[in-house]
Amino acid sequence: MSDAELVLRSTRVITPEGTRAASVAVAAGTITAVLPYDAPVPETARLEDLGDHVLLPGLVDTHVHVNDPGRTEWEGFWTATRAAAAGGITTLVDMPLNSLPPTTTVAHLRTKQQVAADKAHIDVGFWGGALPDNVKDLRPLHEAGVFGFKAFLSPSGVDEFPHLERDPLARAMAEIAAFDGLLIVHAEDPRLLASAPQQPGPKYADFLASRPRDAEDTAIAQLIREAKALHARVHVLHLSSSDALPMIAEARAEGVRITVETCPHYLTLTAEEVPDGASEFKCCPPIREAANQDLLWQALADGTIDCVVTDHSPSTADLKTDDFATAWGGISGLQLSLAAVWTEARRRGHGLEDVVRWMSTRTSELVGLDDRKGAIAAGHDADFAVLAPDETFTVDPASLQHRNRVTAYAGRTLYGVVKSTWLRGQRIVADGEFTEPKGRLLTRTN
Repeated sequence: MSDAELVLRSTRVITPEGTRAASVAVAAGTITAVLPYDAPVPETARLEDLGDHVLLPGLVDTHVHVNDPGRTEWEGFWTATRAAAAGGITTLVDMPLNSLPPTTTVAHLRTKQQVAADKAHIDVGFWGGALPDNVKDLRPLHEAGVFGFKAFLSPSGVDEFPHLERDPLARAMAEIAAFDGLLIVHAEDPRLLASAPQQPGPKYADFLASRPRDAEDTAIAQLIREAKALHARVHVLHLSSSDALPMIAEARAEGVRITVETCPHYLTLTAEEVPDGASEFKCCPPIREAANQDLLWQALADGTIDCVVTDHSPSTADLKTDDFATAWGGISGLQLSLAAVWTEARRRGHGLEDVVRWMSTRTSELVGLDDRKGAIAAGHDADFAVLAPDETFTVDPASLQHRNRVTAYAGRTLYGVVKSTWLRGQRIVADGEFTEPKGRLLTRTN
C-alpha cells in the first residue's frame, strides 16, 4: 500500500471473493490493493473510514437513452449523468436513438461525443445503430469504438430510426458477425403487434393487451434462428415476457451466443397495480403480471437472465398523457434503479452481492469493460458507491436529478440510500452535493 493516495475502509466491502471487512487502496484513480481491514495506512494516504456502510463497485448501466443532442428537453448528458451518479451508477452506455442525429454513422457519433465531453459526471460510452440502409456504416462505427449495435424488430417510435425486417436483419447481423461485434435487439414482432387489439384510452389492461407476450416470444425465436445460423453474438434487450425464458435457456445450451437483460420496472412493478391513466408506467414491452415477474426473478437467480439495466427513456411531462395508446412509452429510472432492485431483491432473499453481479459485473462483461469496471479488485478503476442498505427513503419526484421528474416510483418507500459515489478515486457526489463533471468518454477496446 506504500504508493496509495487514498484508502477506503469499511466493515462490508463487496469483492469478487465475497463481502468482507477490508481496506481498499487507490493510486492514480486505480485500485492498487484490497487489503485486510486493519492494514496500516501510509502517512501519504488519506483515509476514508466508511464504518458499516457498504462499499460496492460503481454500477454500470448499459441501456440509457440520454437524447442529447436534438431532444435535450427530454434529457441531456448533464442531467442524466448527475441522476446516475446520485444513484450509484458510475458508467453508462448511451442508446443510439431519440437523439438527433441518431448514432448511425461515425460523423453522428462524433457529434454526440462532442456534446457529451464536458457534461459527463460519470463515464459514458455509446452504442451504434443498425438501420435498413446503414450496413456500410457498421464496421466504421465498430472501429470508432461503439460497444455494439442496437436494432428494432418493430417500429421504434421515432421516424429517424426504422426497424429491421427479416432480410435487413440478416444482412446487418452477418456484417456485425464478420467482425465479431454485438447486436442488441428490441425484440417484438410487428405483425403480432399490428394484429393485437388496439383500444385507445386510459385503461392499462387495454394497453397490456396491445403488446402481447407472443410478440416478444416470436421475435426472440427469430433472433435465435438468425444468430444460430450466423454464429453471431446477440443480446435481448429489456425482456418482459417470462414465456421466452425456456427457449433462451435451450438456445444457450445449444451454443447460441445469446445474452439477456431485464429492467427494474419489470422486477418491481406489476400490471395489477398500475392505475388507469398513469402513463408514467408505460413502456414497451409492457410491465406484466405478478406471476410473470416471479419467473423473471427465478431466471435472474439461475442465470438465464444475465443482467439488470434501467432502459432509462424519459420524455417531457406533456407527452405522458392519460391515453396509454398515444403517451410516450418509457420509464425514467437512473437515480432509483439500485434502490428499487435492492428493495425487491432483499424481500426475495437475495443479497447485495447478487445485485452487484446483475447491475455491475455482468453489465461490464457485456460491453467488454470487465478489465476495469464492475469489481473492487486490483487494477480496476476506483469507481465506488457507498450504500446504507438498511436505510429507507420515500421517493419524492422533486428530489430527482432527471430533467423531467415524472416517475413510476413516486411515493414508494425504498431501501438503500447512496451516501456517496466515487469515480476513479474522486468523490463526485455526497449528500446531494456534486463536483464539476469528471467523467470520461469510453470506447470499445477489444
